[in-house]
Amino acid sequence: MAVSNQSKIIYLFVLIIFLAGVSVFWLDNIGLIDLGPKMNLLKGDEPLSLDAPGDEPSLIEKEEFGKEKEKLIERIEDLDKREALLAEKEKEISSERDKLEQIRKGLELEQKKLENDRKKDSGYRKNVIVLSNKVSNMPPEDAVKIMSNWDDPLIIDVLRQMDADAENAGRMSITSYLMTLFPKEKASRIMYLMTQL
Repeated sequence: MAVSNQSKIIYLFVLIIFLAGVSVFWLDNIGLIDLGPKMNLLKGDEPLSLDAPGDEPSLIEKEEFGKEKEKLIERIEDLDKREALLAEKEKEISSERDKLEQIRKGLELEQKKLENDRKKDSGYRKNVIVLSNKVSNMPPEDAVKIMSNWDDPLIIDVLRQMDADAENAGRMSITSYLMTLFPKEKASRIMYLMTQL
């Protein structure tokens, strides 16, 4: 069965129209051309607000994206400021911690020094009490001979301890008598120091 030339031309013409229509719809669909309200009338749909003339979705999206980007940039800047502030505070805290550590070490050294001084003082006080008892029980001349070789502060502490012991026992102290047995120069120096220390 042979097809006439005229039928072939009609078929080709219909095919060309069909392909042209499909191409137009496809180009409209991908956004290269805009058939706008004409296509909506053919489809029978109401025009969408995004497709309304003068209201391009891409511009709205760009504007929203720009706003979100600005918010994000502001948030990043805010976080950077907070991070810098935290870093500064950490440095201050670290510096304060170092100062407190130095103060603590200084206090520990002072405490050890005070404990050592207390131990020394305690030992010294015990020695003064023992010497005071021994001197009180010795003949005054022998006591003065021994005490003349001591340092002046030790002599003064022993004499004061002897006075305190005599007062506690309710008896007279012999320190005044002992002072008369010292050489005059030594006795006057001790008396002067007793008024000063």
